Amino acid sequence: MTTAGPAPHPHLAPHVSAALHHDPSHGYLHSVETGAAVDGPGMRFVFFLSGCLFRCSYCHNPDTWKLHNGRRVDLEQAVAEVRPYAGFLRRAGGVTVSGGEPLMQAPFVGALLRRLKDEFGLHTALDTQGFLHASVDDAWFDAVDLVLLDIKHSDPQAYHALTGQDLQPTLDCARRLAALGKAMWIRYVLVPGLTDAPDDIARLADFVATLGPAVQRVEVLPFHQMGAHKWTDLGLDYPLAATPTPTPEATRAARAIFAARGLTVT
Repeated sequence: MTTAGPAPHPHLAPHVSAALHHDPSHGYLHSVETGAAVDGPGMRFVFFLSGCLFRCSYCHNPDTWKLHNGRRVDLEQAVAEVRPYAGFLRRAGGVTVSGGEPLMQAPFVGALLRRLKDEFGLHTALDTQGFLHASVDDAWFDAVDLVLLDIKHSDPQAYHALTGQDLQPTLDCARRLAALGKAMWIRYVLVPGLTDAPDDIARLADFVATLGPAVQRVEVLPFHQMGAHKWTDLGLDYPLAATPTPTPEATRAARAIFAARGLTVT
């Protein structure tokens, strides 16, 4: 006897919907971090989930690309991993779900965030590039206090060359979150020779400025080589092996472009 797979989501291409994990009772977890200070406000417990449709040239976690390479974890197990830290996190920070791409496992992530909110009263954050936002309805975001939205480039062709996917769904996600009044931190990785052209940064800054007060800050994140060894370990050719970290002057210049639009920048 065979069983049918999940029905394609009406707002996603069938091949994309078929690649997603649709079961809210369990998910696939790459790793956790219990004392993160860069993935949302305060100290964070971070779930790094497996699975991503992007193949970013500068990805520092290529070991998260394949969904089922992660550890299978039931919803109750995931909640139990947070429980010992809940009292501290309620005072000091909260929980962030990252990846990979969390929306690859949206039903599981939604159930997890709701449990963390209802049982522990924790601040929750979603770290995403927004490409799959059409797979969830507006109510899904009710359990999300903050979205860390990664916008990787402002030019559609350059974005596709960098990630292997289209830019428009991410821009649509940003506009949707703004319409919902959902707090956002916009993240932009500054990569010499790829994302550091002033005109490209200005184009993105102009777009972000249209999103209004939902954007609490813009984080300009200097490219680094800390994930290069993972590409080697996986037998992959790392295309940015010779790319340097941006200079402090280049980082300040990029931040100044966002700040000139009245945006809070870090």
